[in-house]
Amino acid sequence: MQRIKGYHAHIYFDANTINQARSLCEDAATLFPLRMGRVHERPVGPHPDWSCQLAFDAEYIGVVLPWLALHRDGLVVFLHPETGDELKDHTDHAIWLGAMRTLDLSVF
Repeated sequence: MQRIKGYHAHIYFDANTINQARSLCEDAATLFPLRMGRVHERPVGPHPDWSCQLAFDAEYIGVVLPWLALHRDGLVVFLHPETGDELKDHTDHAIWLGAMRTLDLSVF
């Protein structure tokens, strides 16, 4: 079995939901030992929408994932492990909360 080194949760938003997304990410960073990335107001990397990344250690998946599921309030959350295989992490190993979006996999 591949070792999971950590997780990234990408919160997707647009101009109408940026404040909601920022609050969600800031609340998560206050409640859990995770790192909140920048709030990107443009697509970055493989992500098709504006997004903010929450990075956390594998041991916290059992509390962060359920919290996001209950508090995302309609926002799409794309969550993936970090195993070292970025393509599989962003496809086969990915977890979606809300509508799946099409990623730009050409970056891998």
